[in-house]
Amino acid sequence: MFSLNKFFKPLLYNTDMEIQKYASKEMNRMKEITANLKLNKKTKLSLHFQDFALRYFKDGCYFYEKKQFVEAFEAFIISWSYIDAGLKLKFFQVPIKQKEWFTA
Repeated sequence: MFSLNKFFKPLLYNTDMEIQKYASKEMNRMKEITANLKLNKKTKLSLHFQDFALRYFKDGCYFYEKKQFVEAFEAFIISWSYIDAGLKLKFFQVPIKQKEWFTA
């Protein structure tokens, strides 16, 4: 009897490895970004943006440790989004070499 499991199992394995690779890449990039993130303005809103960005980053690290790579990748991207928005609003600064990683 023909089994689809033989066909799909290698594909799923490769997909899992790719997701882990991208999650790892984003985690390393976000570690560098959060280590160098400077707060320009200390307002209630800027502190909320910083808090959300750092909490999503920590959540991503937690998910990565638990081998939940899709959730980790999502959390890293949400963290990046808060930082990107904060840069546009002039809440944050990042080093010049990291500015190319953002839309701001």
